[in-house]
Amino acid sequence: MSKGTVVLAYSGGLDTSIILVWLKEQGYDVVTYLANIGQDEDFEAARKKAECLGAKKVFIEDLRAEFVEEFICPAVKANAMYEDRYLLGTALARPCIARHQVEIARREGAQFVAHGATGKGNDQIRFELTYHSLCPDIKIIAPWRIPEFYNRFRGRTDLMEYAKKHGIPVPVTPRAPWSMDANLMHVSYESGILENPKSHAPDDLYLMTKNPTDSPTTPDVLEIEFRNGVPVKVTNLKDSKSKDLPLDIFSLLNEIGGKHGVGRIDIVENRFIGMKSRGKELKIYI
Repeated sequence: MSKGTVVLAYSGGLDTSIILVWLKEQGYDVVTYLANIGQDEDFEAARKKAECLGAKKVFIEDLRAEFVEEFICPAVKANAMYEDRYLLGTALARPCIARHQVEIARREGAQFVAHGATGKGNDQIRFELTYHSLCPDIKIIAPWRIPEFYNRFRGRTDLMEYAKKHGIPVPVTPRAPWSMDANLMHVSYESGILENPKSHAPDDLYLMTKNPTDSPTTPDVLEIEFRNGVPVKVTNLKDSKSKDLPLDIFSLLNEIGGKHGVGRIDIVENRFIGMKSRGKELKIYI
């Protein structure tokens, strides 16, 4: 007999794929939710994978315009930064995802929502505060805080063995020695070799920005029109290319800023739960 329906924030990666199968093993019906917020992802492949692993339903939504208009632009207007440097790229994305996850839970009559955030980072707080604020009665399953789960999966070897046993496809290439989060606003990296402050990020880590030493020596000159603190039009005076929709504005600025190596920072941030984490954050400024 089913314990109920849970809507899982799903990425298609190893961890959330294992969580999907583990939740089914525990007796839940699992609905997966995958949001397109600008990450480089094969969404149809992720859909097929979730279906093959037994998801009752799979929802995929394009939230890029909403992410820019309702989350990034207000943050830009407020000049929102954490510890004077971090522009909250991941922090802004999680409530955007969680809001729609709750909407699907209501629509599907689900009693639970779940996420794959670890018990030592900020994402668990971001997801769960959103869940509680929008649907106080919803029950939350956070596997990485459940002893039966984290005692079962003590490392990547355990995850890979479980994946092999249950027919979960795994990456054929070795995992990069860091973790990465990507969306329209930024790409961030942490853990692994980056935890040592002496370790420099390798050149091939950066995806959104060129090395400033390899950037063009001639500038692009931009004219940005603001209204009520939010950019409403951007024009590249070099080629007269112009954009006036929020998503298009942001995408153009990403393209130009990345070409010129704009937006790289290296920080050690204080996590909400009291830990410190060193990360490489790549952000484009507007």
